Amino acid sequence: MPTHRRSLLTALASSLLLSACASRRPIEVDDPEGWHDLPLPGKTRSQYRRVEKGGRLAFEARAERSASLWRRRVDVPAARLGTLSFSWWAERLLPKADVADIGREDAVARIVLGFEGDVSSLSARTRAQFELAELLTGEAPPYATLMYVWERSAPLEAVITNPRSERIRKIVVDSGSAQLGRWRDHRRDLAADFQRAFGEAPGALRSIALMTDSDNTQGSARTWYGPLQWTSLGGPT
Repeated sequence: MPTHRRSLLTALASSLLLSACASRRPIEVDDPEGWHDLPLPGKTRSQYRRVEKGGRLAFEARAERSASLWRRRVDVPAARLGTLSFSWWAERLLPKADVADIGREDAVARIVLGFEGDVSSLSARTRAQFELAELLTGEAPPYATLMYVWERSAPLEAVITNPRSERIRKIVVDSGSAQLGRWRDHRRDLAADFQRAFGEAPGALRSIALMTDSDNTQGSARTWYGPLQWTSLGGPT
Protein backbone atom coordinates (compact mmCIF):
# COMPACT_ATOMS: atom_id res chain seq x y z
CA MET A 1 0.00 0.00 0.00
CA PRO A 2 1.42 3.48 -0.89
CA THR A 3 2.83 5.48 2.05
CA HIS A 4 0.31 8.32 1.68
CA ARG A 5 -2.61 5.91 1.86
CA ARG A 6 -1.19 4.18 4.95
CA SER A 7 -0.80 7.60 6.60
CA LEU A 8 -4.38 8.54 5.80
CA LEU A 9 -5.74 5.26 7.13
CA THR A 10 -3.73 5.63 10.33
CA ALA A 11 -5.19 9.10 10.88
CA LEU A 12 -8.71 7.86 10.23
CA ALA A 13 -8.16 4.84 12.45
CA SER A 14 -7.03 7.05 15.31
CA SER A 15 -10.29 8.98 15.00
CA LEU A 16 -12.61 6.05 14.30
CA LEU A 17 -11.49 4.38 17.49
CA LEU A 18 -13.21 7.28 19.24
CA SER A 19 -16.59 6.85 17.59
CA ALA A 20 -18.71 4.39 19.58
CA CYS A 21 -21.37 5.33 22.17
CA ALA A 22 -21.26 4.08 25.73
CA SER A 23 -21.18 5.20 29.37
CA ARG A 24 -22.75 8.35 30.82
CA ARG A 25 -20.42 8.27 33.84
CA PRO A 26 -18.32 11.33 34.76
CA ILE A 27 -14.83 11.57 33.28
CA GLU A 28 -12.62 11.23 36.35
CA VAL A 29 -8.98 10.18 36.24
CA ASP A 30 -9.17 8.91 39.83
CA ASP A 31 -11.74 6.35 38.67
CA PRO A 32 -9.82 4.30 36.10
CA GLU A 33 -12.80 2.16 35.15
CA GLY A 34 -13.71 2.66 31.52
CA TRP A 35 -10.32 3.87 30.31
CA HIS A 36 -8.48 1.51 27.99
CA ASP A 37 -5.57 1.43 25.58
CA LEU A 38 -6.30 1.60 21.86
CA PRO A 39 -3.51 0.64 19.46
CA LEU A 40 -3.18 2.17 15.99
CA PRO A 41 -2.57 -0.02 12.94
CA GLY A 42 1.11 -0.69 12.39
CA LYS A 43 2.22 1.45 15.36
CA THR A 44 4.11 0.58 18.53
CA ARG A 45 1.93 1.40 21.53
CA SER A 46 2.59 4.30 23.85
CA GLN A 47 2.39 3.29 27.53
CA TYR A 48 -0.23 4.67 29.94
CA ARG A 49 -0.45 4.03 33.69
CA ARG A 50 -2.14 5.52 36.75
CA VAL A 51 0.21 7.42 39.08
CA GLU A 52 0.42 10.42 41.40
CA LYS A 53 2.20 13.49 40.08
CA GLY A 54 2.68 16.83 41.82
CA GLY A 55 -0.10 16.09 44.31
CA ARG A 56 -2.60 14.97 41.68
CA LEU A 57 -3.83 11.60 40.55
CA ALA A 58 -2.84 11.29 36.93
CA PHE A 59 -2.23 9.07 33.96
CA GLU A 60 1.40 8.97 32.93
CA ALA A 61 2.00 8.61 29.18
CA ARG A 62 5.31 7.45 27.72
CA ALA A 63 5.96 7.45 24.00
CA GLU A 64 9.06 5.80 22.55
CA ARG A 65 8.76 6.14 18.77
CA SER A 66 5.15 5.08 19.37
CA ALA A 67 1.51 6.13 19.07
CA SER A 68 -1.69 4.88 20.69
CA LEU A 69 -4.65 6.34 22.57
CA TRP A 70 -5.93 6.01 26.12
CA ARG A 71 -9.69 6.26 25.55
CA ARG A 72 -12.93 6.47 27.44
CA ARG A 73 -16.37 6.29 25.80
CA VAL A 74 -18.95 8.85 26.87
CA ASP A 75 -22.38 10.07 25.85
CA VAL A 76 -22.98 13.81 26.18
CA PRO A 77 -25.81 15.35 24.09
CA ALA A 78 -24.88 18.42 22.08
CA ALA A 79 -27.24 20.59 24.14
CA ARG A 80 -25.33 19.73 27.34
CA LEU A 81 -21.72 20.00 26.21
CA GLY A 82 -20.78 22.92 28.45
CA THR A 83 -17.11 23.23 29.46
CA LEU A 84 -14.29 20.70 29.71
CA SER A 85 -11.55 21.13 32.33
CA PHE A 86 -8.29 19.24 31.95
CA SER A 87 -4.64 19.50 32.94
CA TRP A 88 -1.32 18.15 31.78
CA TRP A 89 2.36 18.25 32.71
CA ALA A 90 4.89 17.77 29.91
CA GLU A 91 8.50 16.87 30.62
CA ARG A 92 10.00 17.98 27.30
CA LEU A 93 9.00 18.78 23.73
CA LEU A 94 9.79 16.79 20.62
CA PRO A 95 12.32 18.99 18.77
CA LYS A 96 11.18 18.00 15.28
CA ALA A 97 7.41 17.74 15.85
CA ASP A 98 4.87 19.85 13.95
CA VAL A 99 1.18 18.90 14.00
CA ALA A 100 0.66 20.69 10.67
CA ASP A 101 3.30 18.63 8.84
CA ILE A 102 2.29 15.20 7.59
CA GLY A 103 5.76 13.76 8.19
CA ARG A 104 6.27 15.24 11.69
CA GLU A 105 2.74 15.08 13.09
CA ASP A 106 3.50 14.23 16.74
CA ALA A 107 2.53 15.98 19.98
CA VAL A 108 3.62 15.48 23.59
CA ALA A 109 0.05 16.11 24.79
CA ARG A 110 -3.39 15.81 23.21
CA ILE A 111 -6.97 15.62 24.40
CA VAL A 112 -8.96 13.94 21.60
CA LEU A 113 -12.75 14.33 21.33
CA GLY A 114 -15.00 12.36 18.97
CA PHE A 115 -18.34 13.87 17.88
CA GLU A 116 -21.25 12.45 15.94
CA GLY A 117 -22.95 14.21 13.01
CA ASP A 118 -24.48 13.82 9.58
CA VAL A 119 -21.83 11.98 7.56
CA SER A 120 -24.00 12.25 4.41
CA SER A 121 -23.33 15.99 4.40
CA LEU A 122 -19.59 15.48 3.89
CA SER A 123 -17.80 15.56 0.54
CA ALA A 124 -17.74 12.48 -1.66
CA ARG A 125 -13.99 12.19 -1.12
CA THR A 126 -14.32 12.24 2.66
CA ARG A 127 -17.17 9.71 2.61
CA ALA A 128 -15.01 7.43 0.47
CA GLN A 129 -12.20 7.72 3.00
CA PHE A 130 -14.63 6.85 5.81
CA GLU A 131 -15.97 3.86 3.89
CA LEU A 132 -12.47 2.55 3.25
CA ALA A 133 -11.53 2.97 6.91
CA GLU A 134 -14.70 1.17 8.01
CA LEU A 135 -14.06 -1.65 5.53
CA LEU A 136 -10.55 -2.18 6.88
CA THR A 137 -11.31 -1.80 10.58
CA GLY A 138 -14.98 -2.67 11.01
CA GLU A 139 -15.78 0.71 12.61
CA ALA A 140 -16.78 4.03 11.05
CA PRO A 141 -14.84 7.17 12.01
CA PRO A 142 -16.65 9.87 14.02
CA TYR A 143 -18.18 12.68 12.03
CA ALA A 144 -15.60 15.07 13.51
CA THR A 145 -12.58 14.81 15.80
CA LEU A 146 -11.46 17.86 17.79
CA MET A 147 -8.09 17.85 19.55
CA TYR A 148 -6.52 20.15 22.10
CA VAL A 149 -2.72 19.99 21.68
CA TRP A 150 0.57 21.17 23.12
CA GLU A 151 2.54 22.32 20.08
CA ARG A 152 6.22 23.09 19.68
CA SER A 153 5.98 26.39 17.79
CA ALA A 154 2.45 27.14 16.52
CA PRO A 155 0.74 30.20 18.09
CA LEU A 156 -1.72 29.80 20.93
CA GLU A 157 -5.34 29.32 19.83
CA ALA A 158 -4.29 28.41 16.27
CA VAL A 159 -6.71 26.00 14.58
CA ILE A 160 -4.83 23.40 12.54
CA THR A 161 -6.47 20.99 10.13
CA ASN A 162 -4.94 17.53 10.17
CA PRO A 163 -2.82 17.13 7.01
CA ARG A 164 -4.35 13.68 6.46
CA SER A 165 -8.04 14.39 7.05
CA GLU A 166 -10.13 17.57 7.11
CA ARG A 167 -12.39 15.93 9.70
CA ILE A 168 -9.64 16.11 12.34
CA ARG A 169 -8.84 19.60 13.62
CA LYS A 170 -6.62 20.81 16.45
CA ILE A 171 -6.60 23.83 18.71
CA VAL A 172 -3.24 24.83 20.22
CA VAL A 173 -3.72 25.48 23.94
CA ASP A 174 -0.03 25.34 24.96
CA SER A 175 2.94 26.24 22.79
CA GLY A 176 6.69 26.21 23.26
CA SER A 177 8.83 25.21 26.21
CA ALA A 178 8.20 28.02 28.74
CA GLN A 179 5.55 26.07 30.66
CA LEU A 180 7.28 22.67 30.75
CA GLY A 181 7.75 20.93 34.08
CA ARG A 182 4.58 22.19 35.76
CA TRP A 183 0.86 21.56 35.74
CA ARG A 184 -1.01 23.43 33.02
CA ASP A 185 -4.74 23.80 33.72
CA HIS A 186 -7.24 24.45 30.95
CA ARG A 187 -10.97 25.09 30.79
CA ARG A 188 -12.62 25.06 27.37
CA ASP A 189 -16.06 25.81 25.99
CA LEU A 190 -16.61 22.74 23.82
CA ALA A 191 -19.39 24.09 21.61
CA ALA A 192 -17.59 27.38 20.97
CA ASP A 193 -14.32 25.62 20.14
CA PHE A 194 -16.04 23.15 17.83
CA GLN A 195 -17.84 26.00 16.06
CA ARG A 196 -14.56 27.85 15.56
CA ALA A 197 -12.71 24.77 14.32
CA PHE A 198 -15.37 23.33 12.00
CA GLY A 199 -17.64 26.28 11.25
CA GLU A 200 -20.76 24.51 12.49
CA ALA A 201 -22.48 23.47 15.70
CA PRO A 202 -21.31 20.19 17.28
CA GLY A 203 -23.21 16.97 17.62
CA ALA A 204 -23.12 14.73 20.69
CA LEU A 205 -19.77 13.94 22.28
CA ARG A 206 -19.19 10.19 22.06
CA SER A 207 -15.63 9.67 23.28
CA ILE A 208 -12.62 11.29 24.87
CA ALA A 209 -9.01 10.14 24.76
CA LEU A 210 -5.50 11.11 25.82
CA MET A 211 -2.70 10.75 23.30
CA THR A 212 1.05 11.22 23.52
CA ASP A 213 2.84 10.13 20.34
CA SER A 214 6.33 10.27 18.86
CA ASP A 215 6.17 7.74 16.01
CA ASN A 216 6.66 10.17 13.13
CA THR A 217 9.67 11.98 14.60
CA GLN A 218 11.09 8.79 16.18
CA GLY A 219 11.53 10.54 19.51
CA SER A 220 10.68 10.08 23.19
CA ALA A 221 8.03 11.91 25.20
CA ARG A 222 6.70 11.71 28.76
CA THR A 223 3.54 13.52 29.87
CA TRP A 224 1.13 13.36 32.80
CA TYR A 225 -2.62 14.00 32.44
CA GLY A 226 -4.60 15.14 35.46
CA PRO A 227 -8.33 14.75 36.13
CA LEU A 228 -10.77 15.58 33.34
CA GLN A 229 -14.18 16.95 34.19
CA TRP A 230 -16.86 18.74 32.27
CA THR A 231 -19.59 20.96 33.55
CA SER A 232 -22.59 20.41 31.30
CA LEU A 233 -25.25 23.01 30.62
CA GLY A 234 -27.51 20.96 32.87
CA GLY A 235 -25.04 21.02 35.78
CA PRO A 236 -21.91 19.01 36.73
CA THR A 237 -21.61 15.67 34.94
